[in-house]
Amino acid sequence: MPRHHLELLAPARDAAIGIEAVNHGADAVYIGGPAFGARDKAGNPLPDIERLCRHAHRYGARIFVTLNTILRDDELEDARRMAWNVYRAGADALIVQDMGLLMLDLPPIQLHASTQTDIRTPEKARFLQDVGFSQMVLARELDLLQIRAIAAQVQDATLEFFVHGALCVAYSGQCFISHAHTGRSANRGSCSQECRLPYTVTDGQGRIVAHEKHVLSLKDNDQSANLHALVDAGIRSFKIEGRYKDMGTVKNVTAHYRQLLDALLEQRPDLAASSSGRCRTTFTPDPARAYNRGATDCFVNGRQIDIGAFDTPKHAGMPVGQVVKLGADHFDVDALTGDIALNNGDAVTWWDLQGELQGVPVNVAKPLGGRGWRVFPNAPVATLKDLRRGTEISRNRDMAWDRLLARKSAERLIPVDLFLSTTADGYALDITDAAGHHARASCRHAHEPAQDAAKAREALAAQLARLGGTLFEARHVQIGFHAALFVPASVANALRRDAVAALEAARDAAFESLPRARPVEPPAPYPEDTLSYLANVYNSQAAAFYARHGVKVVGAAYESHEELGEVPLMITKHCVRWSLSLCPKQAKGVIGVQGTVRAEPLTLVHGTDRLTLRFDCRPCEMHVVGAMRKNVLRDATREARAALAAGEAPLRYYRTRPAATKLSG
Repeated sequence: MPRHHLELLAPARDAAIGIEAVNHGADAVYIGGPAFGARDKAGNPLPDIERLCRHAHRYGARIFVTLNTILRDDELEDARRMAWNVYRAGADALIVQDMGLLMLDLPPIQLHASTQTDIRTPEKARFLQDVGFSQMVLARELDLLQIRAIAAQVQDATLEFFVHGALCVAYSGQCFISHAHTGRSANRGSCSQECRLPYTVTDGQGRIVAHEKHVLSLKDNDQSANLHALVDAGIRSFKIEGRYKDMGTVKNVTAHYRQLLDALLEQRPDLAASSSGRCRTTFTPDPARAYNRGATDCFVNGRQIDIGAFDTPKHAGMPVGQVVKLGADHFDVDALTGDIALNNGDAVTWWDLQGELQGVPVNVAKPLGGRGWRVFPNAPVATLKDLRRGTEISRNRDMAWDRLLARKSAERLIPVDLFLSTTADGYALDITDAAGHHARASCRHAHEPAQDAAKAREALAAQLARLGGTLFEARHVQIGFHAALFVPASVANALRRDAVAALEAARDAAFESLPRARPVEPPAPYPEDTLSYLANVYNSQAAAFYARHGVKVVGAAYESHEELGEVPLMITKHCVRWSLSLCPKQAKGVIGVQGTVRAEPLTLVHGTDRLTLRFDCRPCEMHVVGAMRKNVLRDATREARAALAAGEAPLRYYRTRPAATKLSG
């Protein structure tokens, strides 16, 4: 992507959502293909990928297909075939985690480094650029200075950054708790979200530090206020998280960031959007209305103490008012303002006396006049825990908002200039878009005099500007002759239709797939010569890739079940000690406290699971240490034996020496 282009990258669970993401301003959309995506319940058949590509390419927008799980040896050929199939369907890039794919016969399609590749350093980013990645999404934990340092080393690849949506608490690709506890691998697209569970935190003496709190659950990412700073730091692609999000959420959040980026581009004439068209919405975008756990800008501006959503991993909603009266089958609410209207089918929430989020759907909401509303919930009022007079009420489902977004809510149009001129035997209409694409249509028709020249020219200009139902809108219409001529509406309409069709064809012909980057030669050395299970190497081709780039020892992926004892199951920049104000750095300089607070391990307890929190204060990171549940290992062993009995190859584990020899298999 040209370095002066900015890209808004939106998610899509399916093609219909992807099409609306484009309509609401996305310059690119990422979507799961038929298999091997890091959201295993968000796959899409090839005809849908093709349909989405056709729609996006009309605006010069691009489609990226996720192929970002780690793969077994027996899956590599299917993944290779899928890569070719989505390329033929029109996809513009593959988002990749498994380096084994780079050893295969892939189509000439751009490769983008997935968030699962865990890009935190200039050295790692430069390596991925040098082996052929055209775009890479940086770790969400980076601050602006770290992003700048990477941008200084990466000149040929586009830097991408998550600007909105759910935050994984771990460095992406560095979390194995889900697999250890449930057998569901986050690296294989099936995370069970153990991080959203409540945990009791105890110290070395067994004292409870926090009781049943969601201490690994983070608020949602929101970089709305940091876009200018991110651009200045070197980010060019702004990514919205959410391939499981619904249509309304994608519309809302995409439109929000489209408006912010358009405002930024107005101030920065040296920059441009990477696709065509301006978007108009029938609603005012508001990310607070979408499912969220509260907002944080993560670590972009340094460590924040309020990064956690410790009370609940759920959506509490937006405040609406206060309970003023309770009946047997209803309760009355005094809304915060007269503009707030409750609806049948809404859902309201409140916090109980233990600090837990409670909620109930609304069967019927009746206005009482002024700011008052009578709410009839779908459960007896007596069963609603700690709902009483004075309780603050929020709403996490607004049916009026949902209905608004369920309808057509945006149009995206490309400004064009039209110029009508005479020819020797008729008329010609030239049409040109802002990118310089041009087309011409002409027709034979006698030059008839107009009875009222001014009125005829005005009617003709209006007729030519009628571009409804097309991709285009008229920016300028110029009549290129001074003679008082009358052009019938039928002639003007035919010229306009033919010119529009020709312009679309010209735009289609001009659309080019971005070339795949070539790896540098000789092969770039990997920044390290030894890799542990943290590198997520799950097949022989990935092991061979790293050996080719100078790695001498390659550990097997955690999913290979070679690491059976206690190991870090998660590495994270989030620090429970910091968030609970128990960090030695926080106590530094505090009279009476300095020197008494130490970064000793803490323990997380959930049911029978116990995880140890160890703190590496030099890089300011936390390791969540634990072991694989026995039942997970037992189930995996049973599956491997069944595969052997069926004559299928079991999982293979690899080590490499300088000669890339396989030591076990």
